[in-house]
Amino acid sequence: MHSPYQLLADAVLLSHTLFAASVVAGLLLTVIGGRRGWEWVRNPWFRIAHLVGIGVVAAQAWVGLICPLTTLEMWLRRQTGETSYEGSFIQHWLQRLLYVDAPLWAFAVAYTLFGALVVAAWVWYPPRFGSTRAGGHSIFGRFRDRARDAAES
Repeated sequence: MHSPYQLLADAVLLSHTLFAASVVAGLLLTVIGGRRGWEWVRNPWFRIAHLVGIGVVAAQAWVGLICPLTTLEMWLRRQTGETSYEGSFIQHWLQRLLYVDAPLWAFAVAYTLFGALVVAAWVWYPPRFGSTRAGGHSIFGRFRDRARDAAES
């Protein structure tokens, strides 16, 4: 039988994995949805949450902080007496997907590059603040239009 700490640690690992997947999926859906005209990908709350999510991850990596979800999961696992990441099925497979062995600077660079792609998506597929159906554009739409005009000339 699993202890409550192990169940909580698995829940934190699952939450961590879902967060990472949502950041990656958010960019993919923004680009695909922007190209296909899906209005919901231009929702400012979705886009702000996405930008903040990757921004926090990149900032933590640059200042050398380990993700609080990782720290919490490790603490919970220590409470069960675990010394390694051997454990439940969920734990085993999600950790194989989520954790990569690399120096912290490599993660900082990767997160920053990914964040730059998120910012680029803001320019190419800008969120819509207020009604833009009457011919208005968001400020990011104006930057995108200028970039396209410059590329065409």
